Amino acid sequence: MATENPFNSILTTLEKPGGAGEFGKYFSLPALNDRRIDRLPYSVRILLESAIRNCDEFQVKSNDVEKIIDWENTSPKLVEIPFKPARVLLQDFTGVPAVVDLACMRDAMNKLGGDSNKINPLVPVDLVIDHSVQVDVARSENAVQANMELEFQRNKERFGFLKWGSNAFNNMLVVPPGSGIVHQVNLEYLGRVVFNTNGVLYPDSVVGTDSHTTMIDGLGVAGWGVGGIEAEAAMLGQPMSMVLPGVVGFKLLGKLRDGVTATDLVLTVTQMLRKHGVVGKFVEFYGEGMSELSLADRATIANMSPEYGATMGFFPVDHVTLQYLRLTGRSDETVSMIESYLRANKMFVDYSEPQVERVYSSYLELNLEDVEPCVSGPKRPHDRVPLREMKVDWHACLNNKVGFKGFAVPKESQNKVAEFTFQGTPAHLRHGDVVIAAITSCTNTSNPSVMLGAALVAKKACELGLQVKPWIKTSLAPGSGVVTKYLQRSGLQKYLNELGFNIVGYGCTTCIGNSGDINEAVASAITENDIVAAAVLSGNRNFEGRVHPLTRANYLASPPLVVAYALAGTVDIDFDTEPIGIGKDGTKIFFRDIWPSSEEIANVVQSSVLPAMFRDTYNAITQGNPMWNNLSVPTGTLYAWDPTSTYIHEPPYFRDMSMSPPGSHGVKDAYCLLNFGDSITTDHISPAGSIHKDSPAARYLIERGVDRRDFNSYGSRRGNDEVMARGTFANIRIVNKFLNGEVGPKTIHIPSGEKLSVFDAAEKYKSEGHDMIILAGAEYGSGSSRDWAAKGPMLLGVKAVIAKSFERIHRSNLVGMGIIPLCFKPGDDADSLGLTGHERYTIDLPSNVNEIRPGQDVTVVTDAGKSFVSTLRFDTEVIFYLPSLLVLVVVMCLLCLALIP
Repeated sequence: MATENPFNSILTTLEKPGGAGEFGKYFSLPALNDRRIDRLPYSVRILLESAIRNCDEFQVKSNDVEKIIDWENTSPKLVEIPFKPARVLLQDFTGVPAVVDLACMRDAMNKLGGDSNKINPLVPVDLVIDHSVQVDVARSENAVQANMELEFQRNKERFGFLKWGSNAFNNMLVVPPGSGIVHQVNLEYLGRVVFNTNGVLYPDSVVGTDSHTTMIDGLGVAGWGVGGIEAEAAMLGQPMSMVLPGVVGFKLLGKLRDGVTATDLVLTVTQMLRKHGVVGKFVEFYGEGMSELSLADRATIANMSPEYGATMGFFPVDHVTLQYLRLTGRSDETVSMIESYLRANKMFVDYSEPQVERVYSSYLELNLEDVEPCVSGPKRPHDRVPLREMKVDWHACLNNKVGFKGFAVPKESQNKVAEFTFQGTPAHLRHGDVVIAAITSCTNTSNPSVMLGAALVAKKACELGLQVKPWIKTSLAPGSGVVTKYLQRSGLQKYLNELGFNIVGYGCTTCIGNSGDINEAVASAITENDIVAAAVLSGNRNFEGRVHPLTRANYLASPPLVVAYALAGTVDIDFDTEPIGIGKDGTKIFFRDIWPSSEEIANVVQSSVLPAMFRDTYNAITQGNPMWNNLSVPTGTLYAWDPTSTYIHEPPYFRDMSMSPPGSHGVKDAYCLLNFGDSITTDHISPAGSIHKDSPAARYLIERGVDRRDFNSYGSRRGNDEVMARGTFANIRIVNKFLNGEVGPKTIHIPSGEKLSVFDAAEKYKSEGHDMIILAGAEYGSGSSRDWAAKGPMLLGVKAVIAKSFERIHRSNLVGMGIIPLCFKPGDDADSLGLTGHERYTIDLPSNVNEIRPGQDVTVVTDAGKSFVSTLRFDTEVIFYLPSLLVLVVVMCLLCLALIP
């Protein structure tokens, strides 16, 4: 039972400067008079403040506070703590399932006789409809409007559902489509840095349903991605159970050299941290090099936390943060309150003062002067390639066996030329030719230096007479309307347009798989000649099959490099020695001829990026736009489910629900549905990108009268479990060991030996009454924090995943859906244990949930007489799966409401 907060004695008044009144009260860390706090990393201090402020000896206990204060000694022991974030951030695609689940909870409570109107978020929820654009309309001045109209035509039902949710649920802010990508809107507008709620001040912190929620860490706001299941629990006031993390201290020295971009820095940092090993940890940046990094540079590094595997890449608030807050239109009063509170509570870094040495779990150091231009690829974001080595590395990839750095193209085929006709003109493609070049995603489009740098490259190229081949699909998708304003003010947007980099919309595009179709003639040339075509994009994800099914080589690069590679038309080039193209006077034009200096970029940033742009852009958010404002939606707090809808469907999670949650379950004589190797990402598992015309999901839609041109994307249909279950494991680049080298979304139904789609095989197993498991290698579930990567397998009937290792968020989502995550013991894997996947597997768990302990040994027995010991990856004491989780959250929510005076 909750009690009065035992730390109320340190509640302190914060006075305004000059005796002009008070900002409010706050829980003062210095008032604890505990010297251990001075040595804590800043990121851990935010966890500490949250625990103190929310301490009620019920959900958060004094003992939890002590664990955090004693972080230096307790974090190596992997102790568990509760954490209550200040708010929850929902992205459009992941927000739809969350609102669907909330609507289902209301229905369930209504049927059980409870007060369904009490099902509302208890913490602020920011939901950004970031208008993820399918790039079907590009290279035209009206691309934004055309794509917007197309998106509303395709997604009217989904947008209408979210608009209903904005009215049906309290404490939920919905940012309309067309405003920007979720993480940039969060950075420029939603991020509070410090909250003032009912006169109590506390640090902003956020968990979001997209793994790149970490971008906000660049602003000094503690934020990271969680699964939709965890987010829903947090929305309803349930504290998150987490392991007190280790913190890697990353010291930055020096200054970036001329011509080196923030993207080059982040790809270097990503490679360093992946090598160091930071999964499940915080990374905190410090050192004198910090003063040389703009807030946008910091946000770029923080955004890529999932790519280097950390929970957070955190930059404490300092004078650079305050400058950015003023630039983005926050009021002087707000900035003064933020600075005063953080200074008073020892959460502000002032580099003009002597620094108290903080303790970290481990240490890394990078001199910014050592960073050089680079890209990453062709299949993973941490496979960095220095630009000077790109041509050599490309040819090595052609030669290498199929893998993360190989395509196994025979020597005699490496110089193949695929001839085709494009709009009546002869054309050709070779291995490495670029067919998609996209300045896209949240990673870089928050950063004026690289965006205006790209525009300067375009200007120089146009003035020299260079052009982009017309069959290369080029696009520019800024993260917010502010980018449009400063590109126009600078006078540089017209040069990007000349090269085909027209603005197509404000949201996720190519990076998430919304590339749209490649011209049919180009597509035929690629497929008929088995060409390894390339995409170059300024995003954060380049996993195989994600960007486009026909681009087998995908490279991450800075926006200026995206323009350079589009001009060159190939990744098979040495920029130091080979020309990019021929100018209008017949001379060879080299990379160095079009590359702007750091001083050039700084000058145009200084003159073009103004505070009024941010204020004007975000003042318009509350007004919406005509298409959004004209959406007609039903009233009422209970949603009227339409059984014929192919977008919004009532999922089965709450069927036969009672107020008594079911217990744990084991697995009996299960068949192996899929047998995987290493690095199976959530892109392989979760439905993403376009819906293939021959897939089970396509079959489902066609049966319901949906024309192929109206299939839309899996992301747009995340509110329909029937579509999503059929799209689970439907990635055309997935590699299943059962298929002996064949690539694609098929598997073997073991009893019959039939080769079927994964969905059809799962349905056959279920109809026969069989459980299913999955075998996997290392880093299972890496990538975006997609709850459908766990919901989908659960709906297929998967009961357990046995892997060498799991990515943090995905492992948590599996537990949330009732799928048992097991790890092979170190040194073991399916191959070393002699497992073929054709066996039947039995996993015994105690029927009493109280007998289950985090990390306990579990024996797996097969019908072939083999048995092995694995580790149960329930990492904390709080163990739920979805049907019981949401019941318990509802009960907890109602109990808390009843206890509030």
